[in-house]
Amino acid sequence: MHRAALSSLALQGMYLFLQRLRRCNISVSVAVAATVGLTAPHAAAQIIADGQRFTPVQAREHMVVAQEAQAAMVGREILRAGGNAVDAAIATGFALAVTLPRAGNIGGGGFMVIKPADGEATTIDFRETAPASADKDMFLGPDGEADPQLSRSSGLGVGVPGTVAGFQMALDRYGSGNFTLADLVTPAIEIAEQGFVVSPRLASALRLPRIRERLDAEPEAQRMFYRDGEPPEAGEILTMPVLAQTLSRIRDEGPAGFYEGPVAEAIAATVQQLGGRMTVQDLAAYEPIERAPVTGTFKDYTIISMPPPSSGGVHLIQMLNIIEDAPFGTFGMNSAEMIHTMAEAAKYAYADRSVHLGDPDFSDIPIAELTSKDYAATIAALINPTAATPSTEIAADPGRLPTESDETTHYSVVDDNRMAVSVTYTLNFSFGVGFAAEGTGVLLNNELDDFSAKPGTPNAYGLIGGAANAVEPRKRPLSSMTPTILLKDGELFMVTGSPGGSRIITTVMQIILNATVHRRDIMTSTTAPRVHHQWLPDYIRIEEGISFDTIRLLEEKGHDVRTQRSMGATQTIVVGSDGLLYGASDPRAPGGMAAGD
Repeated sequence: MHRAALSSLALQGMYLFLQRLRRCNISVSVAVAATVGLTAPHAAAQIIADGQRFTPVQAREHMVVAQEAQAAMVGREILRAGGNAVDAAIATGFALAVTLPRAGNIGGGGFMVIKPADGEATTIDFRETAPASADKDMFLGPDGEADPQLSRSSGLGVGVPGTVAGFQMALDRYGSGNFTLADLVTPAIEIAEQGFVVSPRLASALRLPRIRERLDAEPEAQRMFYRDGEPPEAGEILTMPVLAQTLSRIRDEGPAGFYEGPVAEAIAATVQQLGGRMTVQDLAAYEPIERAPVTGTFKDYTIISMPPPSSGGVHLIQMLNIIEDAPFGTFGMNSAEMIHTMAEAAKYAYADRSVHLGDPDFSDIPIAELTSKDYAATIAALINPTAATPSTEIAADPGRLPTESDETTHYSVVDDNRMAVSVTYTLNFSFGVGFAAEGTGVLLNNELDDFSAKPGTPNAYGLIGGAANAVEPRKRPLSSMTPTILLKDGELFMVTGSPGGSRIITTVMQIILNATVHRRDIMTSTTAPRVHHQWLPDYIRIEEGISFDTIRLLEEKGHDVRTQRSMGATQTIVVGSDGLLYGASDPRAPGGMAAGD
């Protein structure tokens, strides 16, 4: 076993310690400070009593920020043992498949953005694909209308998983060379075998009636999480021996241990039993794709983000282009003028998304046009600073161009050479489609719901899609995931991303705006209330914390403003002007950690 393989008992001890700190109203940051080599005054500054201002976690050398603490510590141990950011990202991703089962995965897929310390940025697309027998009408009912149950709750909604193959590609091309895939999956195996501490959030999720109903309906998933029909309590140790066996096959055989043999046969058989069309041939044929990132500029910053089949990078850059010349100094963070301008820009971007975005291997995507400054200027000129434009007047019209999801998780990694990796991956819904492949412990996704079941029909997140995102064999569905890296003067500045379905793109935009033009530290940027507009339905969603005066001013401009639940769970690292790393794990998803040295 490689020297970087971890003892999950040590992780459990650290996690229990963190829980005790929380009960005493002490931030997780103090525990991290104790392990990153900060001086006593720095460590003391990390102690945050209830109601006080949040403080970013600091590190000198390297950092992993993830939505689950035990997985973040796995990644940090890889960095300590001489791994680079890609090595740590892979180990973190495998660990999250155990400790964050509602979103971490080997049964789903996602995107990875990589910026080497020296060299050009790149991306790995390990998004799920439709099986070879898929067709454009597979989610339509007898009446010819889209049937959400087919794409969300049956085997038809399961895409061919991409995570394992994507991790292997990233390791082969951009890993340090000090670790094999077996080394990086071993910590996850140990945690699955020996058990991990159930977080309050996981315990709560397993008690939700809608989750219990889905997981109880499928024997394999029920066995994974419930004992004698009861979910675990927070603080209990949960083992996953069947998942450990599957991870051990990956350790011993590489991706072939997942895409071929007993695991592949079990996945295909389970999907087919539940009405799907996936075959072992579909699994064996899966291939991740390395793609050039989509890039743009905003003020003094270079934006590096995920290209299609993510819509995130394209429309993040488009929205930033539209608002780039706004008077941010007079607007102020979360002022009515700022929210109005962001919402109007988002309306146009999401309208464009419904027409133009899809899998670039199947459709011509006008990336250059959508991300051009000139196109953004034409949209900016249409924005009325005193009145909202109804979404019905913003047609999803290709002629406007000069030519041509909530249970996801994100994590960010920076190593001591300032190589950066931004990863967002998903099962789509919480716990995916709600069933596991028999005998594998692998929760399966319902990612094919992200296709346009019928052009003009909204998906589970209310997003409208068109022909570019119609179902086709071996096609990748459109995604909102937006793993992003920012440079300033050519040097690394920020690594960020978020879960949140359709709200991911606007969440990432606000993190960037808060940290750049509004000049807030990364923890303040993270905890600030968020807003969202996605063209249709035509209203602004806001989190609690936006003032009543601001809401009144927005309503006077003609906006319909509605308070909704929290949006996103960003995991961000910023390189300060002092050269230190500053990390922020979003408190909207308790249990995360910024772990560094």
